[in-house]
Amino acid sequence: MPAKTQHTAVAAVPPEGVWEPIQAIRRRHGRQVRRWMPHCNLLDPFRRREGFSAILPALGGACASITPFTVSLSEFRYFRHGSGRCTLWLAPEPAEALQRLQAALQAAFPDCDDLSRFPAGFTPHLSVGQFPSPRDCEHARQQLQAGWEPITFQLNEIALLARAADAAFVIDQWVPLAGIVRG
Repeated sequence: MPAKTQHTAVAAVPPEGVWEPIQAIRRRHGRQVRRWMPHCNLLDPFRRREGFSAILPALGGACASITPFTVSLSEFRYFRHGSGRCTLWLAPEPAEALQRLQAALQAAFPDCDDLSRFPAGFTPHLSVGQFPSPRDCEHARQQLQAGWEPITFQLNEIALLARAADAAFVIDQWVPLAGIVRG
């Protein structure tokens, strides 16, 4: 089985043109704002960067079974962690489309099932902040939700992300969904 690493991931990344409202929240509440761009992980951890060229056909094959779809980020939710801390996130909708995409990718890379191992299975989410307690998180959720203007974008491709040591993730490659020709 090829080795996996925390230095790579496969993700749905919104177009840069819609990042600013998300980044404004992440700059205030997100401890990983400098490590990751806004994203929804699909496979994480993933394979080593030096093997990307060998796995691109499998990634492309998995993506070829999924037609592009519109994603809406309109509702804030949160996860409670065993430590009592919470992660606030935007819920990408339709969740089912992202779950189908993630399942197709995982079928191509069955050892990369880390995000599916949770009791509820894979939950598409775009993290925006971390909080010390459910009360603090719920308070922030209510405030942010009250003023939030939903963001909508077309997901035409997925991103193969990589980082070196303690550096930030960068988009190493884009992999198009069915019918999209990358120029």
